[in-house]
Amino acid sequence: MKLTLISVLTLSSMLMGCSDDVGKVSLGLFTTKDVIIDAKHDPKIPGVTCHISRIKADLDFADPSDMGISCRQTGPISANDLADIDMSKGGEIVFQESLSILFKSLKVRRILDKENQTLLYLSYSTKETNGSHKHALSTVPLYGTEAWNALNLDVKN
Repeated sequence: MKLTLISVLTLSSMLMGCSDDVGKVSLGLFTTKDVIIDAKHDPKIPGVTCHISRIKADLDFADPSDMGISCRQTGPISANDLADIDMSKGGEIVFQESLSILFKSLKVRRILDKENQTLLYLSYSTKETNGSHKHALSTVPLYGTEAWNALNLDVKN
């Protein structure tokens, strides 16, 4: 019995360490809603971290669609990192999380603005809420990085 309880507690603490949650703020004493802040690392550009804030409603079937995003360079960004990304106007989805049992999800899409040497990170809800698809934008300038130097040569040619 003791060994099983210790195993469960150890496993629980290990799983908590794997969580992307870096912050949680209660919205008040008489609500079950919290603001959750997640840190997500771009899987193809490890030198970029995005912090996403959103509302988590514990007793609802769907979380609200509002969110905020802030992405920053947190490590080196190389030309090799950029070689593996989708450079089309639509970019590619880098994160996705379900927000309800009714097919609503939060997605983050990375788009490269080659002319301005900037990575754009667009977070958005896939379901319309109150007449709007909620979205937010953050940018990561590539100026001064190895990746910027490679892009600068490509833009001039």
